Amino acid sequence: MMVRWLREAVAASWLLLIGRLWLGYEWLTAGVEKVSDPTWTGNQAGVALTNFLKGALSKGTGAHPEVQGWFMDFLNGAVIPNTKVFTYLVPWGEVLVGIALLTGCLTTFAALAGAFMNTMFLLAGTSSTNPQMLIMAIIIMVAGLNAGKIGLDRYVIPWLRKRIPLLANPKLR
Repeated sequence: MMVRWLREAVAASWLLLIGRLWLGYEWLTAGVEKVSDPTWTGNQAGVALTNFLKGALSKGTGAHPEVQGWFMDFLNGAVIPNTKVFTYLVPWGEVLVGIALLTGCLTTFAALAGAFMNTMFLLAGTSSTNPQMLIMAIIIMVAGLNAGKIGLDRYVIPWLRKRIPLLANPKLR
């Protein structure tokens, strides 16, 4: 019943707009802050991410570590060797997710990308606003197209459905 309301009700689309705008603002401001920081994407690129990763790795010890061993292995094996790549992916990903949510363009995909980033930050032992952001992203994903109805998705999704037959499948709605 609640899922149907989220997916179909006009009132829900207005409430989702408020949540979407909040979430988009959070992502955009976080990303812009990093993009304009020389330790993220400037002449000292990688310094901020390296410090973040050191903090995450320090939380992986003790009887009840905040960062699980398998995630520490992922950080050591995939992220740290590619810090120069991730130091640009993270802030620009945040900016793009923020813009997409604020404009309501590819809203469900943007919420999924944001939820993925929130999950990575949580797995790295960072709480902050990540739990609230993750919950809002999940609500937006459950709402599907209704979350972007008051936004560019009203025009973008029908346009895409005409050009990509797989997206016209009613089971994907």
